[in-house]
Amino acid sequence: MHNSTQELIDTFLDKKSDLPKIIVIYGPTACWKTALSIEVAKYIQSEIISTDSRQIYRYMDIGTGKITESEKDWVPHHMIDIIEPDKICSVVDFVRWAIPHIERIICDKKIPILCGWTGLYIDGILYEMAYPETPPDWDYRDNLEEIRQKEWNQKLWDMLYAVDPDYANELEVWNYRYIMRGLEVMEKTGKSKWDSKWKKTPRFDPLFITPYNDNNREKLYSTINSRVEEMFNNWLIYEINYIIEKYGAKCPGLTTIWYREIVDAVEWTITLNEAKSLVQQRSRNYAKRQITWNKRYEYNS
Repeated sequence: MHNSTQELIDTFLDKKSDLPKIIVIYGPTACWKTALSIEVAKYIQSEIISTDSRQIYRYMDIGTGKITESEKDWVPHHMIDIIEPDKICSVVDFVRWAIPHIERIICDKKIPILCGWTGLYIDGILYEMAYPETPPDWDYRDNLEEIRQKEWNQKLWDMLYAVDPDYANELEVWNYRYIMRGLEVMEKTGKSKWDSKWKKTPRFDPLFITPYNDNNREKLYSTINSRVEEMFNNWLIYEINYIIEKYGAKCPGLTTIWYREIVDAVEWTITLNEAKSLVQQRSRNYAKRQITWNKRYEYNS
């Protein structure tokens, strides 16, 4: 941990606040958030809440880069391995499950640490959110589902990006239910779901820390490529075959990036080398969207 980060934390610890304090370690995939979170947790003797929308799934270890027991270095971690790959975890679900861990950590007179790249999960924890009432339009949703079945999730994401790029950049392509809702809100109200969706009331006083420096973007992309190579060499395809056998190839867990491409290879839609290239490309593209999302945290740092 750099001296500047330590000084930032020390200042935050001494700061008086009306709200409970929380530390948020954020940044795009493969920027070494996990390593920094361990250092910070040991420095302040606290615990970590994972805010990773893929590490919530059991058995999905290699493709998510899930932290190992030895890497935890005795630091308690929460919100990892909490559901089966055939289940869905909404933001509301995640927050409902995470908040009791956070409240218990605060009761122990510690400052909780959030670490992960899923911005919707981070914001869901940081803020009490009041959603506007926009009734569902089931005919419109059925039309979107027909499009999805014919042209897959990417088509829906492209449709959302065309009318609401800010909200589209929040979402992974696989998260089609949120994409559909974003399109529906825009269709019904003419407003972005991001602009109109929440009245935010802060729950915590956050300190935002990131190990990512935008001057090192090429290094980030190189790290992403290397991690993908390592995962392919580390029996990723066997992990996916096990999940397919147990839960089926279309289970929600396997629709996430780094998994759906391998499923296509297993089903002989593409070659394994093509899958690897797609994973690398889509991971770099997703990192770009994460960087855009993360700028909101920089403004609050």
